[in-house]
Amino acid sequence: MTLEELTKQIEKKRSFLCIGLDVDLEKIPKHLHEKEDPIFAFNKEIIDKTQHLAIAYKPNTAFYEAYGIKGWKALQKTISYLKENYPEIFIIADAKRGDIGNTSTRYAKAFYEEFPCDALTIAPYMGRDSVEPFLEFKDKYAILLGLTSNPGSLDFQLQETKEGALYEKVLKTALNWDNSQNLMFVIGATKPEYFKNIRKIAPDNFLLVPGVGAQGGELDKVCEYGFNKNCGLMINSSRGIIYASKKEDFADAAAKKAKDLQQEMEKILIARNFIRN
Repeated sequence: MTLEELTKQIEKKRSFLCIGLDVDLEKIPKHLHEKEDPIFAFNKEIIDKTQHLAIAYKPNTAFYEAYGIKGWKALQKTISYLKENYPEIFIIADAKRGDIGNTSTRYAKAFYEEFPCDALTIAPYMGRDSVEPFLEFKDKYAILLGLTSNPGSLDFQLQETKEGALYEKVLKTALNWDNSQNLMFVIGATKPEYFKNIRKIAPDNFLLVPGVGAQGGELDKVCEYGFNKNCGLMINSSRGIIYASKKEDFADAAAKKAKDLQQEMEKILIARNFIRN
């Protein structure tokens, strides 16, 4: 998917919502456990009820790896279902990969070709040669961990260096790598005051923003500083949507939560003259 196609989806759906498919078998409705593949059954219903409200889905691979081969098969079935039925949807594998060059190339082939996804989250700690292999694939995107919303982000990301905070150095350095136009960044919603500075460093890149809702992030504050000419934001919500109900109405409840967020986003898009009323 090109960035132009992604932007068109934002305009069409009047939304910049990304839904995280972090499936925990202990949290899904009990009746789904009778299915041959309860994880896929859960995902399928969530997707069918919310696909008109979301521009992206983000399965966190840890929630699938935890169930071994069955989990991996459920992930592949989920991605295949999206590709076959809703090809306009942007698919992010939240796998947080990052290793030496030849290993990164294999990770890239796995998530860009075999599954296949449009983007993959990357831990940039090992530097240029661990990230550039992910940037060599046409119309595929590496989403670098920039400034995350977890308490432990204070341990490293906000430590001051001669060139500013460490997260700033990561962003500035990465934007000088080959094919950096295919970079996106993870920026946590719980730190909205940093978005203004982040946009000075990376004015044009899309930002994947977790932490709105369950983790306390506020959509209005994120958009105040993070919005750019192409919207440039994908706001992720996982637990707040997919676990809205543990009963048989779970997919309808998820759709209601997704609709609430989409309507907030629509108002912001109109207010910023990105779409018309």
